Amino acid sequence: MHVEDLLRLESLDLALLWGEPPLLAQEISGVTATDLEEPGRFLQRGEIVLSGLVWWSAADEEATADRFVAALRSAGAAALLAGEETHGRVPEVLVDACRRHGIALLSVPVHTSFRAITDTVYLRQWGDLSRRPAASYALPENVRGELGRLLAEGTDPATLLTRAVAHLGTPPCYVLSATGRTIARTPTARALSVSEASRQLASALRVDPEASPYGQWFLRLTGEAEVPPRMLHEIAEVFAQYRQGSLRREAAAQAPARELLALVGAERPAAAPLAAALRACGLPERGPFTVVVMATGTEERTEADALGEALRHLPGHRFVTARLSGGGTAAVVSGADSGSDTRADTAVAAGVHAGVASVAASGPDAAGGAGAGSPDGSPGSAVAVLKGVWPALRACDEATLPYGGAGAPAATPADLNGALVQARYALTAARRAEGPNLTAVDDLTTLEALLSGLPADVRTAFGIHALGPLADDSNPSHRMLLETLDTFLAHNGSWARTAEALHLHVNTVHYRIGRVELLTGRDLARLDHKLDLKAALLCR
Repeated sequence: MHVEDLLRLESLDLALLWGEPPLLAQEISGVTATDLEEPGRFLQRGEIVLSGLVWWSAADEEATADRFVAALRSAGAAALLAGEETHGRVPEVLVDACRRHGIALLSVPVHTSFRAITDTVYLRQWGDLSRRPAASYALPENVRGELGRLLAEGTDPATLLTRAVAHLGTPPCYVLSATGRTIARTPTARALSVSEASRQLASALRVDPEASPYGQWFLRLTGEAEVPPRMLHEIAEVFAQYRQGSLRREAAAQAPARELLALVGAERPAAAPLAAALRACGLPERGPFTVVVMATGTEERTEADALGEALRHLPGHRFVTARLSGGGTAAVVSGADSGSDTRADTAVAAGVHAGVASVAASGPDAAGGAGAGSPDGSPGSAVAVLKGVWPALRACDEATLPYGGAGAPAATPADLNGALVQARYALTAARRAEGPNLTAVDDLTTLEALLSGLPADVRTAFGIHALGPLADDSNPSHRMLLETLDTFLAHNGSWARTAEALHLHVNTVHYRIGRVELLTGRDLARLDHKLDLKAALLCR
């Protein structure tokens, strides 16, 4: 693939800002995304460089852009693709620097993601190579027939992959999930940690282009084996069929899962129907259970894919997911199966039978996301693993914000409703955090954390009621009194330390606190009134 080919793709909508014909005719060897000011040491010759221009600001001198482009030139980069989102346009100083150093410059509009460009380059590279005579590269007829039979029999993905490449000498080959989970690998392929697998996704072949970012699988061939790209595409298509079969089984199991979550959402579910619903979903009738709720703001299928992918990092655990009537997707997760071998170095049982996923680890880091380690079967351990997985989940699609909440362990089915209420509360707290994350109700150990789980309208109403006239902070006098109150409470009601912190006389502090008490109707000599006003300040 050449640089000029990118400009011909209407789906990318790239614009040429500068580039002479010989530069546009350069062949692309790969893609690197960076926002380092001097990225040269991380680049390979022939790569195109994607940059959001976060490293540049309007106050920067021309030398800043010059250093960046010079680093690209020294590394032999084929072109620079600069995003317009950060600054609204590509700065002219960058255009001039590219012209001086002979680097083709293309602008990337806001509606085109860097991921789309990366996928286009690698998929097109496979396609370019596969345009040779088809007869020389298709899977042998006997291999296609065997794979079709194995698919019909519902074989596991590891066996399917091994048979697909057996005629090639069984080279090291993997099928990986979007978060670096090993779904299958050949016997000659070494076990990969999640972090190692994640790094290989950029050069892997997508199995199902129609899948959501969280439900995507990738085919990755390593080693020195020379395999025709057309053959790799055919193997990828086999796994696309396998994945579609898994999705059909999941869809068939959604009715029992929805029924279970509807019962869990009821305040006083009857014991017998709840036990029957658990059995229908393939879950044990005894705890412990963990309830997890996720919200991404995307369509139902994508949200379910995201939650399911995260939960499949829990070896030996069974779970079901379903959409909640009030929005969001919830999962009921059982403890690790007794006797399950979390050390098993086998393929992940990614197929879902009757809507229940039972996951076996595939590598030393398989269960732990970014190195969180394998869970010991306890609900608390499972939540710790999910927290480790969350950054990888976030990296799947930077356009969405996955937030999650987890309730306290439910010892019995009767406790599931309380765990769901807690999970929803923790989800609200997660939304108020600095970035997308999973928050457990056990994390809410401070007054501020506890209040963060309240709905925004409840927080606002409480703050207005408790602070009275002081809630109107557009009044400069009220802002001054609120500052004094906050400092007074932060210093445990010490007049002297408050005066010192605010550089005031102690008498002034006494006067201001008196005004606060008068306007709010609270007595700051009382602990309960201090807590009321502290909570009101946190709710602002």
